[in-house]
Amino acid sequence: MRTRDTNKEEIVKQKAIEMLVSQGVEGFGMNRLAKECGVSVATLYIYYSDKEDLIKKIGREIGQNFFDEMLADFSSEMSFVDGLRKQWENRSRFVINHMLETTCFELLKHSTYAEAILSEITSDFRNEMERFITKSIEKKELLPMTFEVFWSIAYGSLYSLLELHREGKSMSGEPFVFTEQIRNEAFNLVLKALIP
Repeated sequence: MRTRDTNKEEIVKQKAIEMLVSQGVEGFGMNRLAKECGVSVATLYIYYSDKEDLIKKIGREIGQNFFDEMLADFSSEMSFVDGLRKQWENRSRFVINHMLETTCFELLKHSTYAEAILSEITSDFRNEMERFITKSIEKKELLPMTFEVFWSIAYGSLYSLLELHREGKSMSGEPFVFTEQIRNEAFNLVLKALIP
């Protein structure tokens, strides 16, 4: 039996992410991946049992890294303002530093693989965020609202700005870079909508 080569495995993962982003889930195939990596198809099966296994593992790894980053230096015990600010910092840092992975994860979240990927990695994050929101409402630091409304107000503008940053241009076609100043401007407006 052939042994795993961690360097080769990383190359396979990175190339798979690139191909998923550029070709989509439907256009992605193991034969093409092997060719792009300069390895035999048999080598891919040392690391993954099949295409679905590869896609799920990559999605879970990116997602777990993303959720771990979101919880870095964050606690459900924080004040609402400090906790939300930390979430904005963590989320924007991850997206900016891992644009390709973030694009791949978003693609997979909207694919038939979403449930298989998210069901294994979101429980700790979801529980911590639910505690944070519940405590913030109990402390009267956050207006009561449904989770979906909270999420769209709390993070919708952040992700829209990060998407403009990824594209490198604003809606008018002018060059755009997500800066701390822009983040703070949007964050302060979001607070006005969420705080009693």
